[in-house]
Amino acid sequence: MKANEHTQQTLQTVLVLGGTGKTGRRIAQQLTAKGWPVRIASRSASPSFDWNDQATWAANMQGVDAIYISYQPDLAVPGATDTIRALVRLAKENGVSKLVLLSGRGEKEAQECEDIIKTAGLRWTILRCAWFNQNFSEGYLLDPLLAGHVALPAGDVKEPFVDVEDIADVAVAALTETGHDSQLYELTGPRLLSFPEAVAEISRATGKPIAYQQVSPAEYKDMLSTFGIPDDYIWLVNYLFSEVLDGRNAHLSDGVQRALGRPAREFSLYAAEEAGKGTW
Repeated sequence: MKANEHTQQTLQTVLVLGGTGKTGRRIAQQLTAKGWPVRIASRSASPSFDWNDQATWAANMQGVDAIYISYQPDLAVPGATDTIRALVRLAKENGVSKLVLLSGRGEKEAQECEDIIKTAGLRWTILRCAWFNQNFSEGYLLDPLLAGHVALPAGDVKEPFVDVEDIADVAVAALTETGHDSQLYELTGPRLLSFPEAVAEISRATGKPIAYQQVSPAEYKDMLSTFGIPDDYIWLVNYLFSEVLDGRNAHLSDGVQRALGRPAREFSLYAAEEAGKGTW
């Protein structure tokens, strides 16, 4: 289906899980700008939503037609499949009709969660995403970039970094337009880059020297521990670098083009815009 064949749906209430995160925040802003009723779920919201407390879930689903699911910290963590299964069951019981899942490329556990969504008996769209551009500007890589020295357990393996703005645009289309049901959109950028190459592009965009150092997974784990990073987050980051970043994702996909009828956003454009804003 071409982008111009999508038509607007009638207004529905959308629950955005992870509504203060990289994707959820942008999705909520876009939906609000379009006049769609939005409920942003977080532990600080009222009613509160806590992934670790299922008793908080049902109150957030009252009167909700669709849910955007961004699971924290990642669908790859132990127990995520059971949590997603429980969430989907409760969504059905509360009359939710559409689910949009943020998923990860190359993660066995994430694809198990995708199967739960597909077989739930509800309308669904899955966004299977590459590594985010915005991890360099809004995540754990920002401080090392500002310090001018990035050390990661990643070398020449390439990744098709995807822009969070593209993810948000596809999610909003899936929530507000017809024609996106039962679609799995694999979202990547238009170009493969290694982590050293991505850091070099940011260095050129800023005009500042940024050194890149490849370290072993063990060295990286020790480094994170030194900075007081929680053990569960250290496990996740090491899993993503040691297991997923092995070349299995070193290919491009056309999900952005299929969903939106336009090319995916270039990493160099992202780097230039963030540099222009003084992010680094």
